[in-house]
Amino acid sequence: MRPADFAADAPAVAHALIGATLLVDGVGGTIVETEAYDMADAASHTFGGPTARNRAMFGPPGHAYVYRSYGIHWCLNFVCREAGHGAGVLIRALQPTHGLPAMRARRGLHDERLLCAGPGRVGQALGITLAHYGLPLDAPPFSVLGAPPGTPVDVLTGPRIGISKAVDTPWRFGLAGSRYLSRRF
Repeated sequence: MRPADFAADAPAVAHALIGATLLVDGVGGTIVETEAYDMADAASHTFGGPTARNRAMFGPPGHAYVYRSYGIHWCLNFVCREAGHGAGVLIRALQPTHGLPAMRARRGLHDERLLCAGPGRVGQALGITLAHYGLPLDAPPFSVLGAPPGTPVDVLTGPRIGISKAVDTPWRFGLAGSRYLSRRF
């Protein structure tokens, strides 16, 4: 996918990413769950405006915004909309398809279903660190490939999880029938 593919609003990009493939240094899989965030959204890291932590979210679309959750897990977001807006998509879950041995080693477990079922797990399985912050998604180490044309993708929509503000906003998207979701819809 090209940076222009991320220029739409966060919910549209989050929906469109379901069924796409995300690889980081050749390790990854099919995106099966996302969440959208926007500057006007009280749950977003960009709600209060630009800061040193969230500056990548105000940059051009098609770049990575990486942050540490609970001081433990690195989480990966894709910046979208126009530069200066502060919108992005959190990658919540993948169906692992590439580099399973590397993911299993990084996560210290064998169960394929649990390797990338949650944003912290995705970050750990893909080896995401602060070094990925601000990098373009259309260049190594990233590869984001849209779902093959004509492939039907049945997308579920529901409220986001793990937040305390704007909890009813239906900006969580998931692949219907996937056993790799972080939590059922």
